[in-house]
Amino acid sequence: MSLPAPSTPPVLEIPSGLDVVYANLARIAHSPADIVIDFAHILPGETKATVKARVLMSPLSAKLLMRALAENLARYESVFGEIVVPNASLAENLFRPHQPPEPPGEGKA
Repeated sequence: MSLPAPSTPPVLEIPSGLDVVYANLARIAHSPADIVIDFAHILPGETKATVKARVLMSPLSAKLLMRALAENLARYESVFGEIVVPNASLAENLFRPHQPPEPPGEGKA
């Protein structure tokens, strides 16, 4: 019995003019058959964000993506150091009113 030949990864073609989307907010929903991830960009102090990209995946593909992200983040942190996640909730970080920085010399004893 022969072993299956190792698979080669697909070649990804990136079309010219492909829009790049920056996202600092993701909303995830699911049905029994699909995982839906909406990507948006929200500014500090704003309460509304527009979805810029929507990705639909099978639950299996989403789980494989989660594994790939975890592996890549581990490699990133081994090179650049740990990514510190704030203790506050996601909602507190994203939706609190904008707090301008204190002017120099005020509030310091």
